[in-house]
Amino acid sequence: MTAPSPLPLEGLRVLDLSRVLAGPLCTQYLGDMGAEVIKVEAPEGGDETRGWPVLLRSPEGRRTSSGFLSVNRNKRSIALDMKSPEGRDVVLRLARRADVVVESFAPGVAAKLGIDAATLRALEPRLVYCSISGFGSVGPLAHGKGYDVILQAFSGMLEITGDPGSPPMRSPFSPVDQGTGLHALIGILAALQARERSGTGCSVEASLFDTAAGFLGNFLQTYWETSTEPVKAGVGHSALCPYGIFETADKPIIIGVANDALWQRFCAVAGLGELPDPARFATTAQRVAQRGEVEAIVQAVLRRKPRAHWFTVLDDAGIPVSPVHTLGEFAAHPHSAASGMLTHYDDPHFGALRGVAQPLRFDGRRTPQRRPPPLLGEHSVEVLREAGLDAAAITRLLERGVVLAAAPTPLP
Repeated sequence: MTAPSPLPLEGLRVLDLSRVLAGPLCTQYLGDMGAEVIKVEAPEGGDETRGWPVLLRSPEGRRTSSGFLSVNRNKRSIALDMKSPEGRDVVLRLARRADVVVESFAPGVAAKLGIDAATLRALEPRLVYCSISGFGSVGPLAHGKGYDVILQAFSGMLEITGDPGSPPMRSPFSPVDQGTGLHALIGILAALQARERSGTGCSVEASLFDTAAGFLGNFLQTYWETSTEPVKAGVGHSALCPYGIFETADKPIIIGVANDALWQRFCAVAGLGELPDPARFATTAQRVAQRGEVEAIVQAVLRRKPRAHWFTVLDDAGIPVSPVHTLGEFAAHPHSAASGMLTHYDDPHFGALRGVAQPLRFDGRRTPQRRPPPLLGEHSVEVLREAGLDAAAITRLLERGVVLAAAPTPLP
């Protein structure tokens, strides 16, 4: 049997000073691809997502949360008071050994702590230093703190999401946060590639503002061309028809007729070949202009038979179609199991758990989970040893509360 190829980022060292979602997702994916990731957390509770619902409790009194578990595998944790001079010195030690630093402090905090890009890159010129912020470093709102819902509101996303006439509506899976994590990852990988040529690292900036603007490119382009605010389309698409949810004889189904060839196929398999004056609906533009009439025709025919029938018939015809699943139905679907995206693993403290893999394959293989999400300070001592501190120095840091080693967390 051929041995698995080395992971793409094996040997890369990442210092993760971020928390919550965007930064931790970025560094988790770096870890998935083989990087050694050290997560630095405050001793008082660590990353705040550790205490978010839904909480998991272990028999010995430790706790974690579903939110923390979802973005912190393949990392080690050191609990460190970065506000203290001794804690800052530890960060400087770790940065000298790192290839990448990722931080998501509020504006000005990294500089106040003395661990900003200018300081750390002066120590190690090959360092790639990635900053994640709410509004970026340029502009009148550069001081502002950003959360996913804040940028969904600021950018206009809330106003284009939902059904016609509905109030502003948030996309609940935090697309701006997650997208920012992915943009940070893209920037880091590009900076590492550039370092191969130049020998020098660089500063990378990703922000929730930039991500929101980037995601809205198509909407903004249309707004500039028409001077018209977009109309909420629900689950549909303002430029395509029929494209959305329809009721069948038993359960809803979604179809995506994204071009004229698909419309012709749909008419053939749905028995609409005898439509009066079919030329009226021949093009996408015509169907959009007569959306109400088209959707009524489609709805009437789909109600005649159950969802399973229509899924099979439409899928066989190459028409994009899907049941409207619940999360439970999605997780239980045979394709979800076969894909390898939904994983099972044993956590030494919390028992049998499930997770979601990195959405990539390399040479046909998913990246492995080498470590479960860490306890707060689980690896403090070994990280300090690797950084060159002797036993006496480590003991002093522990006794002074600068460093916390993992211990059972009291239940509230």
